[in-house]
Amino acid sequence: MDVGLLLRGMVIGFSIAAPVGPIGVLCIRRTLASGRAVGFASGLGAATADAVYGCVAGFGLTFVSGALIGGQSWLRLVGGLFLCYLGVRSFLTRPAEGLAPAEGAGLAGAYVSTFVLTLTNPMTILSFAAVFAGLGIADTRGGYGSAALLVVGVFTGSALWWLGLSGVVSLFRARLSVHVLWWVNRISGVVIFGFGLAAILSLA
Repeated sequence: MDVGLLLRGMVIGFSIAAPVGPIGVLCIRRTLASGRAVGFASGLGAATADAVYGCVAGFGLTFVSGALIGGQSWLRLVGGLFLCYLGVRSFLTRPAEGLAPAEGAGLAGAYVSTFVLTLTNPMTILSFAAVFAGLGIADTRGGYGSAALLVVGVFTGSALWWLGLSGVVSLFRARLSVHVLWWVNRISGVVIFGFGLAAILSLA
């Protein structure tokens, strides 16, 4: 096993996941509202989507990447509308008095929603392709074992970021009053809605 390739994949996954965008804000908000498990499940959804795009870039699936980029307007519209919905929902949600235990349905919903939301940003594949090219690993066709190892690294690195983020944020959950969480819901709702509106307006 090429440990160096695995580590490079982890660095790529971590670096692409780390910038705080709409998924990061959503993960933080869900961690504060529902606990670390839900926040981490949200992050795992994004990490899985990153791994999917890593597969497309790593295995050289030009047909798939071309189709995704060609349909980016529709995907961006869907993603933008979904973000607007999540923003409004976050803004209107009343904070719970106590931290409810995470249930299977809640974890699955958190995972699936961020997975789909991350997939609606096909420009992510360009980020992976650019980074792979810069590291000299853009073409792994013919070396499927290396490509698979790289994708595993991407998923692991991304998941580690979300694990760390949800863990750090959860440390502050017990110290926040309901009033503060009320403001967290509203501010995060406005920010998430803003990301969605920006995505929709960019189509013009």
